[in-house]
Amino acid sequence: MKELQPVNQQVILDISEENKEQKTASGIIIPDSAKEKPMHAKVIAISNIDNAEIMTGDTVVYKKYGGTEVEFEGKKYLILPYAEILAKIVETESI
Repeated sequence: MKELQPVNQQVILDISEENKEQKTASGIIIPDSAKEKPMHAKVIAISNIDNAEIMTGDTVVYKKYGGTEVEFEGKKYLILPYAEILAKIVETESI
């Protein structure tokens, strides 16, 4: 079995969901070039980083034009430096 393992303080994000074909209500297909790239994704793997504020499974917000997109075993991933992660999305209870 093969897997992607990040090195040198890199993080791997799963961006497969953002690349699904989208259609308007009337059935017009929206091309990738017309879609705005989402800036959040699920963390799949993290290299060995001391005191990392995120962990595998977290959803994070990242810089819009950061990282390198790769396709591995039919899924799309984004590999980016840990420093390009801007925030972690967390669930909170409403008051």
